[in-house]
Amino acid sequence: MLTLNEVEEAYKRIENMVNKTTILTSRTLDKKVRAKIFIKCENFQRAGAFKFRGVCNKLIQLSAKEKAKGVVTHSSGNHAQALALASSILGIKSVIVMPENTPKVKLDATRGYGAKIVQCSNSIEAREERCNKLIKKFGYLLIHPYDDDQIIAGAGTAALELIKTVGDLDYIFCPVGGGGLISGTSIATKGLCPKAKVIAVEPKKADDAYRSFQDGILHLSSYPDTIADGLRTSLSKRTFDIIKKNVDKIITVSEKEILDAMKFLWIRMKIVVEPSGAVSLAGAKKMNKYIKGKRIGVIISGGNIDLEDFFNKYNNLI
Repeated sequence: MLTLNEVEEAYKRIENMVNKTTILTSRTLDKKVRAKIFIKCENFQRAGAFKFRGVCNKLIQLSAKEKAKGVVTHSSGNHAQALALASSILGIKSVIVMPENTPKVKLDATRGYGAKIVQCSNSIEAREERCNKLIKKFGYLLIHPYDDDQIIAGAGTAALELIKTVGDLDYIFCPVGGGGLISGTSIATKGLCPKAKVIAVEPKKADDAYRSFQDGILHLSSYPDTIADGLRTSLSKRTFDIIKKNVDKIITVSEKEILDAMKFLWIRMKIVVEPSGAVSLAGAKKMNKYIKGKRIGVIISGGNIDLEDFFNKYNNLI
């Protein structure tokens, strides 16, 4: 199983490609939760999300033969954009399988970074089937969004960077979907400050990781209808094993709690955060009575949200 050493090696490998993202604090937020909150803003990462870290770590290590073949993945958006951008930088052809309900802003960005997009129906099975067909036909290398040690190690560099900058934490809150970010976060956190509590946060409408953690049995997602579109995927056996070892608790938050967290981040802290990225803050606010007086890390995973309807509405009034 991965250790802190792999995360540290990943950081050395990718440090010249990724942004060292901002860490924000808010006196208003600290007062609300009665704790000291450090927000790691991966919405300011290249391609708009933490995914760029893992993809860079993976692609840099490919052989010349693998790079020449090209890469493929399936993603609802952030992994797609990250792979498209990193592939473009490194001169690798990328093909992205994206579900039909992917937000337009993510489709446009992925295409804009130079990837070829192939769309499919809105299920994990459809994504995987289309990917497998492309691999069989063209020989592309699959770059999985989270079920890959190199992707996980790269994702863990966000927490590594946070803790190296602000010092020891008592708690760290992180979103969970497929489990790549929470796996990397938990490895980095437990390696650097073993006494810290690692809390994974998931939408109530997509609670497969919560149920898996409670039962000790891996439950699969049925692509649930949550506003947090990046968290609709299922854990893999690899990420579930890491979570069972390193994560202290998984909690769920309602759609309203997610929206309230987004609203606070937008209005009070002036940062654009997508629903999947805001669940971690929603979780910290929900656990305020447990974290009183503590030092808290919150991983904001991304900021890619479709505002086209908002701007179209007001453009029509001008």
